[in-house]
Amino acid sequence: MFDVKIKDGLIYDGDGGTAYAADIGIKDGVIANIGENLDRAEKTIDAKGMIVTPGYIDLHTHYDGQISWDQEMKPSVNHGVTTIIMGNCGVGFAPCRKDDHDKLIRLMEGVEDIPGTALAEGLTWDWESFPEYMDALDAIPHTIDFLAMMPHDPLRVFVMGDRAVFDQQATKADIGEMRKLTREALEAGAVGFSTGRSDAHRTSDGDWTPTSEAHPSELAGIASAFNGLDYGVLHAVNDFDQERPGDQFDQEFDILETYFRAAPGHKASMTLMQRDLVPDHWRKIIARAEDLQKDGVDLRLQAAPRGIGLFLGLQSTFHPLMAFPSYIEIANLSFEQRVEKMRDHALKDKMLAETPVKLAGKNGVPPMTDTMIALTEMVSAKMFKLSPDGSGKANYEQGYESSAHAEAQRKGETVWSVLYDWMLEQDGKALIYFPIYNYTDMNYDAVHTMMTHPLALPGLTDGGAHVGYICDASFPTYLLSHWTRDRTSKKISLARAVQMLSADSADFLGLSDRGRIKVGLKADINIIDYDNLELKVPTMVKDLPAGGQRLLQPVNGYKMTLVAGQAVINNDEVTEARPGRLVRMGH
Repeated sequence: MFDVKIKDGLIYDGDGGTAYAADIGIKDGVIANIGENLDRAEKTIDAKGMIVTPGYIDLHTHYDGQISWDQEMKPSVNHGVTTIIMGNCGVGFAPCRKDDHDKLIRLMEGVEDIPGTALAEGLTWDWESFPEYMDALDAIPHTIDFLAMMPHDPLRVFVMGDRAVFDQQATKADIGEMRKLTREALEAGAVGFSTGRSDAHRTSDGDWTPTSEAHPSELAGIASAFNGLDYGVLHAVNDFDQERPGDQFDQEFDILETYFRAAPGHKASMTLMQRDLVPDHWRKIIARAEDLQKDGVDLRLQAAPRGIGLFLGLQSTFHPLMAFPSYIEIANLSFEQRVEKMRDHALKDKMLAETPVKLAGKNGVPPMTDTMIALTEMVSAKMFKLSPDGSGKANYEQGYESSAHAEAQRKGETVWSVLYDWMLEQDGKALIYFPIYNYTDMNYDAVHTMMTHPLALPGLTDGGAHVGYICDASFPTYLLSHWTRDRTSKKISLARAVQMLSADSADFLGLSDRGRIKVGLKADINIIDYDNLELKVPTMVKDLPAGGQRLLQPVNGYKMTLVAGQAVINNDEVTEARPGRLVRMGH
């Protein structure tokens, strides 16, 4: 007798082939049999009319803090994800000495927009070394499985102290110690090592991240810790100094190449997106990655299935009016009080006659805020109501005609006036979608090319991060519903999309126990009402420690998500089951 039987579903097994109808028998958390008319089970799940897929593996999340206090792992668990990898972009919370807690909180608050107050109250800090961090998390049950990468920033601060923060280069002794600690983490089961070299990533004080200008010798020295191991991946994020004069692309990519080559036989990944300031860089990244493949360096490219940007609104971290003096005067009022005052036409006229002030560095406001506000009029052609028809369904692929700029032209008003009115819709809870990346040409042509490239991996969801202005943890649902079903051209087959979300990611990480629906593999499985799978507009909830808020995105269509044979999602709602555990590589 099986513990669970999934009956009459249409199985997409993750290998990319033709779907087939069959039953699945699960015993002791493992797929025990696949076929017709299987034996009885203690519990039978009717999947007739549903598709059945492997659980998804999310390569790029930032639950490093949240996972220490939160067992549910929203929002990723709501979107079919059964395994996440955290520690991306070089940021995290281990290793860390007691005196450095605040440094890492300010770093994560600035880079990943996770409220510092929530981190300060929620983090348990019952660790110092990275293996101790892993042990602490392993003791807490969660809905889904997780793997951890050693992040470069806390490692550098741990070894170098204040020298890491003040942009000093690592000595040979520093590099040796970082290599030693990385090896220690890998032997304890860490899945890899990550670094970040992005100008856009700053602490909440506006300072550079500790690793943003690390010397190639430091990166190569740390990566050499992988040598002799048959597991472990490298990760990097880099915007190639796009905010600085001149084209730094080749110089920066050469540094990454040195890093990737220092761990021969190990796979690596980096981010791939289209940036307006350097719209051809993504093609250069692909070309360099293809050259490395020919030379035996297995570099993969993490791509997103839609524009990457911000949700702007009165409840969000950012919105276009936040730097106007009249708004600053009411900014500390409750949300309801702000909305009421802003409905006064006299306040609107007064506010829009003012000049925005600089906000960066005040109360943890990052530099990108001033840049965004200064460029609002210029980029308003890429600002849209997230649900323009008022249906509550999120629409991410819109054209110029529905933009704030086009609306201003039609009405003979300023862009500021249009945005002001838009933000007051839905009782002030309306969201304006601003795709900063991947939407230079106002279409998905570049996104399609990136996602369908042989070296592409689905990634960049940033689950657990940027909680006040994005909710890209819904990427898996969007890939399935939009790219395989709703688009009319340049689509992706459902079988291929499932393969990308499951088997491709498992193979990249070296996880041989999951990622497919096969006998003997872990019973991480989604049962999905594919025809009715739908993303709603995100909503702001205050459920973080210290009253912190974050965006969660309602979704319809996940009849059930199983982790090790236990239902962690039932009809789109999180259950009480907590089968998720730390996955230790090499153990």
